[in-house]
Amino acid sequence: MTAPILRQDRHPLQKLFCALALSIVAVSSAQAAPLVEPALHLKAEDGSSVGRVALTLDACGGQTDTRILSALVENRIPATIFVTGIWLKRNAAAVEIMRAHPDLFELENHGGRHIPAVDTPRKIYGIRSAGSPEAVQAEVESGAAALAGTGEPAPKWFRGATAEYSPSAIAMIRKLGFKVAGFSINGDGGSLLGATETARRIAAAKDGDVIIAHINQPTHAAGEGVVQGLLALKAKGLTFVRLDDADGVGNDGTTD
Repeated sequence: MTAPILRQDRHPLQKLFCALALSIVAVSSAQAAPLVEPALHLKAEDGSSVGRVALTLDACGGQTDTRILSALVENRIPATIFVTGIWLKRNAAAVEIMRAHPDLFELENHGGRHIPAVDTPRKIYGIRSAGSPEAVQAEVESGAAALAGTGEPAPKWFRGATAEYSPSAIAMIRKLGFKVAGFSINGDGGSLLGATETARRIAAAKDGDVIIAHINQPTHAAGEGVVQGLLALKAKGLTFVRLDDADGVGNDGTTD
C-alpha cells in the first residue's frame, strides 16, 4: 500500500519540474532567437549620373558634437538626425540650430529612452532591451511624443537603440506607422572608432549608400573622422539627401 501512495505523491512534483524545465527552455530559446540588423539603400534614380548618399546621425543621449553640426551647416550637407527624448531635453540649443535649417535637417525618432526595440529580455552591447511588446511600443511612441513637443513634424522613420531588432518588434513598429531605418555603412562603429578609420569608411560610400554615425559624442575622435569623410564625399561630387527626400529600400520588412 505504501509504494503506490508514494508514486502518486511524486507525480504532481514531476509534472511541476517538467513544466519548469519547459519554461526555462522556452525562455532560453526566445533569448537565443537571432536579432535583425536591417540594411537600407537608396533606390537608383533614372537618368541620374550623380551619386546620392544619405547621411543619418544618431543622437542617443549626452551632448552635441558641434564639430559635425557646424560642418553640416557650413557645407550645406543635409542629414537625417535620429533623436531620443533624452537628447532633446539636454540639447535645446542644437535643436534650435537644426530647426533654423529645415532644408538641411530632418529629425526622426530614435526612441524615448534609447532602449533596444527587442521584445524579449536580453542585453545588446550591454544595453538592456525593452523586453516585451508593450515596452517596445512605449519606446517608439514616447520618442514620437518627445519630437512632437519640439514642434517638429510627425516622424516617419524609427531607428532603435543599437539598430538591432527582434523580427516581431519590426512588425509592430511598422504597424505603428513607421519605417525602420537600417543602413549600409557603419561609419563610426558606435562612435568608438578613431578619426582615421571613421573617415576612411565614410569616404568609401557609393551611390545609394546610407551612412550611420553619431552626433552626440563631442569628446570622441570619431567626430573628427565623420567631418573628414563627409568633406571627402562632397569633394568627389556626391549629393547628400535626407531619408524623407529619397526612396529608401530596406530588408526584413522594414520599409515595405
